[in-house]
Amino acid sequence: MGTLYITGIPESDALLNTNGTALLIGMLLDQQVPMEWAFNGAYTLKNRLGHLDPKKIAAMSPDDFLALCLDKPAIHRFPKAMAQRVHAMCGIIASQYKNKGENIWNDTGDATVVFERLRALPGYGEEKAQIFMALLGKRFGVQPKGWEKAAGVFSDKNPRTVADITNPETLIKVREWKKMEKAANRDKQSRPLPAKAATPRKAGIIKPPAQKPAVKKPAK
Repeated sequence: MGTLYITGIPESDALLNTNGTALLIGMLLDQQVPMEWAFNGAYTLKNRLGHLDPKKIAAMSPDDFLALCLDKPAIHRFPKAMAQRVHAMCGIIASQYKNKGENIWNDTGDATVVFERLRALPGYGEEKAQIFMALLGKRFGVQPKGWEKAAGVFSDKNPRTVADITNPETLIKVREWKKMEKAANRDKQSRPLPAKAATPRKAGIIKPPAQKPAVKKPAK
């Protein structure tokens, strides 16, 4: 059982801390929306479906699953794209991991294998997979060989991400860290963000002179 605190809803956090599929869904939805909203998505789906069974979800028609995700409150700011990803991920969990999300990390002691399995899931880019490795290592005690390297900078002690949240106080610390990094023009990994290219002002754009239409000479 994990020690993650994120949604502020005891039942929702309990689901995340005991159900690997719920945790994977929460991490998948954690994009361009508040963390609490994203990680509560699995609990919302469970309440609407009456279960969180990957095989049953994958067996639903994409349109029916989308309609479920669109019910107010929607599971995400971009419900259509996220519904497609969750639906596809459940299909992978059902067919490749015996219908349990936690089997992605439970049946191997090699962090590289876990990382590559995560990267193969819809919506799991390199950074999201690194954060999930840190989440497993810090909050769930899942520390296969090489997990810190696989998690990258997110394995450190700085309050960078959801992996560092265990209570309301640490949630505030993570938010403050993110604000501090943003103010310093740094990304999640504390790397300087590239300078934004200046947009030229319209007033400073010189237009070529208008060409006068050719005057036809009268035929002789």
